[in-house]
Amino acid sequence: MGRRGAPELYRAPFPLYAVSVPRADLVVTAGGGGASKTGISNGVHFLRLQRVTGSLSATLVHSHDTETRATMNMAVAGDILAVGQDATCHILRFQEEKEKPTGKKPGKKEDTCEAEIARHAGNLSVKKTEARKRKSGNKMAGDASGGLRNETAEMVVESLHVVHTDFSTDALQKTVRFDLKHSLLITGGVDGFIRVWEFPSMKKRFDFRAHDGEVEDLDISPDNKIVTVGRDFKCCVWKNDQLVTGLCWNENMPHIADKMYRYQACRFGKVEDDKDAFRLYTVQIPHKRERKPLLCYISKWDGKNFLPLLTRDCGNEVISAMSVSDLGTFIGLGTVTGSVAIYVAFSLQQVYYVKETHGIVVTDLAFLPDVGPAREVMGENEAALLSVAVDSRCKLHLVPSRKMFPIWVVLLLCGLIIILTIVLLQHLFPGLL
Repeated sequence: MGRRGAPELYRAPFPLYAVSVPRADLVVTAGGGGASKTGISNGVHFLRLQRVTGSLSATLVHSHDTETRATMNMAVAGDILAVGQDATCHILRFQEEKEKPTGKKPGKKEDTCEAEIARHAGNLSVKKTEARKRKSGNKMAGDASGGLRNETAEMVVESLHVVHTDFSTDALQKTVRFDLKHSLLITGGVDGFIRVWEFPSMKKRFDFRAHDGEVEDLDISPDNKIVTVGRDFKCCVWKNDQLVTGLCWNENMPHIADKMYRYQACRFGKVEDDKDAFRLYTVQIPHKRERKPLLCYISKWDGKNFLPLLTRDCGNEVISAMSVSDLGTFIGLGTVTGSVAIYVAFSLQQVYYVKETHGIVVTDLAFLPDVGPAREVMGENEAALLSVAVDSRCKLHLVPSRKMFPIWVVLLLCGLIIILTIVLLQHLFPGLL
């Protein structure tokens, strides 16, 4: 059943297209109105996340102006953001000023990093530091309640690189991901090409056509295999720039024709009880809209040999975004009608659903980290998911912790049931035992 709605965590002055959670207490949202002269700004907003009187609250601590470029997609690696703006990918580094040492010169490690960045200026590199000084109490930021809050922290945002990632007529970067070790950055766009960049130098390593048409989504596995999803009905697995295999989710579903559905999203996830295993999750949506809405499907695959493990339907609302929690426990889905759902990754069973909480297309999702300091921020909840949409809102979705009985209680109950069964049988059938 749908719930009454999800709490609004933050409302931006522009449409939101991307959200990331670099750490437990920091959320980054981004979007904008683009180059059109509508008066709608473009920016990347940094939000402080904290628990206040038992509830999660977000406060705007810094707004990074992106001029005429709206951020459509984003990936995070520590204090680095890779943001897709038009046909380019901008590499930004952020740091809170209060954490920066004062009166000290950079150490050797930092000097080396800066030198390496300077050496690779050939990739349209731009080095620029934006430090917006604010006096506490003078600048105010909007919060979810529509009131005003003080901006309490200052942020320095450096633009390290800008690289072209799409060269089609209607050029647009559609997706971007870091690998697990943050040594590679992968981008995909409207031109169907996948471009693999060495990080942090941003030297291009591979450049190959993966799909005939737009790349909808991509992800990279722990063993560095790239999975790509395109509008050409294909989901492909690549090792470097070589095709390993193509996936066929409906192989055992003869009632579904080959071009009746297309892949919309893909994400790798861990397996909780096996640190060496991982899974791939894909979402399939109808290629054409029918008078009677067709079901969408979510599939789970073995992440190493890419054999299908399980497929379940996930309703007839068209899926627009997907995210997997850090531990691989939950999968979050957003729809074009603004609904948000959370599924258990193991069984693909739905445990949370809010119908049309945004009222318009959900553009991105991000789980709060479910390990370490984030547990304190999440409180008693088992999972916390953030959703953003074109309606400029960032909303919070919580999955309460499931009540678990201690193992000794379960064993005691089993023992009592066995004893009662024996006593009952002996009473009903004397001499049976």
